[in-house]
Amino acid sequence: MLPSDRLRDKLIVMNGRGTQVYRTLAGAYRFDRFELHLDAIHPDPSSPSCWARVRMDQAEAQVPPALWESPSGRLAAEAFLSRAVHEAIGHHVRTRWQGKAAPVVIHAGGGEILRRSCCTVGEEFVEIRLTIGLPAEGRKVLAKMAQTLLFDELPAAVQAGLVWANLAADAGLRHRDALEDYLALREALDALGLVAFVADGSVLPREDGPGDRPLRGGRAVALHAPDELAATVTLPHRGAVRGLGIRRGVTVIAGGTFSGKSTLLAALSAGVYPHVPGDGRELVATVPDAVWILTEPLRRVEHVDVSAFLRGLPHRPDATTVSFEHVTGTVSMAVGVAEAVEIGSRMLLFDEDESTVAFLVRDAAMQQLVPAERDPAIPLVDRLRALWEVRGVSSVIATGSLGEYLDVADEVIVMEGFQPHAATDRARSIAAGFTGRRTYISGEFGMPMPRCPLPRGFGGLRGRGHRTEPRGHAEIGIGREAISTAALRQLVGAGQASAAGDAILYALAKGYVDGNASVAEILDRVFADIEAHGLGVLATEGSHAGGYALPRRHEVAAVLNRMRALQVRTRRVIQEAPPPVASEADEADKVEPPAGDPPPAANETV
Repeated sequence: MLPSDRLRDKLIVMNGRGTQVYRTLAGAYRFDRFELHLDAIHPDPSSPSCWARVRMDQAEAQVPPALWESPSGRLAAEAFLSRAVHEAIGHHVRTRWQGKAAPVVIHAGGGEILRRSCCTVGEEFVEIRLTIGLPAEGRKVLAKMAQTLLFDELPAAVQAGLVWANLAADAGLRHRDALEDYLALREALDALGLVAFVADGSVLPREDGPGDRPLRGGRAVALHAPDELAATVTLPHRGAVRGLGIRRGVTVIAGGTFSGKSTLLAALSAGVYPHVPGDGRELVATVPDAVWILTEPLRRVEHVDVSAFLRGLPHRPDATTVSFEHVTGTVSMAVGVAEAVEIGSRMLLFDEDESTVAFLVRDAAMQQLVPAERDPAIPLVDRLRALWEVRGVSSVIATGSLGEYLDVADEVIVMEGFQPHAATDRARSIAAGFTGRRTYISGEFGMPMPRCPLPRGFGGLRGRGHRTEPRGHAEIGIGREAISTAALRQLVGAGQASAAGDAILYALAKGYVDGNASVAEILDRVFADIEAHGLGVLATEGSHAGGYALPRRHEVAAVLNRMRALQVRTRRVIQEAPPPVASEADEADKVEPPAGDPPPAANETV
């Protein structure tokens, strides 16, 4: 390791030279209170940049061991420190020049507390990963600016963001407490018979515009659950917490325009992740495998089993292996449900405003005009009961106009002024009094057949030089593939997008995509490697290991399913008949099994 003066000397002699000389800076340098590792220099003529690490000994940082010794405490400490460094960069880094690279960037993320590769807290040191823009003008090195950036501003940001004595210790403890309370709350959902919980006092509405900040001041509305819908859970730091419990089964969230029904659904979607103190949703917890299904016309579909919703298609009599280059909105939602169930989701979310109505329902009048035997499609409303009773998959539907769902709901919540009200009994009474009610189509919900990706479909992504590039907020590039992520609302930020794409490249490189392993089995292997070796294992040649945030397996599968290179074969499964559905009287005399219980064993054939 070289002393920092050697770095200064190198900068002095390269002033005014071409930016390619920045390559000679690669190496490790010892500053007074930390080490600076310049790992990779990218001498873009107009905007050179560097992937860097700052490592500080714990003797200097002095992050309290009591904060980070547990796995949850370590995650909270890393999230807190990465945000502290991000704020410190904003305060201390003032150097600017013409160019597209920001002076110093740490990928600290938004309001979610996620496992990230940008910060590591250990027994001996604390390390952060940064992207440093190197000053240049007209393809020439600006050495004086570089010295100011690396010797004045960066050390000041590191000192302010990593040394515990310079931080608000109470804020760090609040991060830990918020995370541990969230994890305890999520762990308690099954025992309470819930798939989600929203604590009283939660602020669910968000500010308009970019970002995901809660409403502030007089516009903020704190949720309060009515007694009929309330549940109470005891948490390690907050103690007894009361709130809105979303029970297993089929739940309808109804309400008028601007009543808060979509806001509540969005909060349930976000509840698969813990949030930082002050987000307003710190105590909103949802089962971790919940998936929000949105309409997505024009997406590609590869051999997906949609037989639960389609009896057949023109020129495609077999709906168990449907493929499209450009699918319709209705079929895209059927595909979304099948893919979510295939990967193991126990909870599905639907919003009428973000859905294709033809997929959701066919009312009584249309049933008479076009009889069911003439329509190959079976709407969602006719499959929700089987999804729950046969497969143990709960559903939450936000709607303001589809009264047909009142007949199939276990629970009805009406939102008024962003506050929930119990309305199940009233909804059933209203539905029972209607004349001309629609005919419901009963039937089973077969488990979608497992799909095994074939290696030949990814031939263009094998070898070196491929990486994932987030492109704005709605697209990522993997090699030559451009994949729309607009419908993946639970894929949050560029860090998760990068990790999801690189997880696919990693699976290809490791040979996990072999034509025999299903999508779920491939992801099991990838996530086992991440657990054993950290997020950095995903880094391919040309990718930055410091920019990752851990995605869920559901988002990785969703990205994979949208790749136009994807080719699969299906494994046909001989499924046993499901057990009979118990009557309401029988249900009163038994304890309901957990929603996540596996379906009956199946004999698999290829």
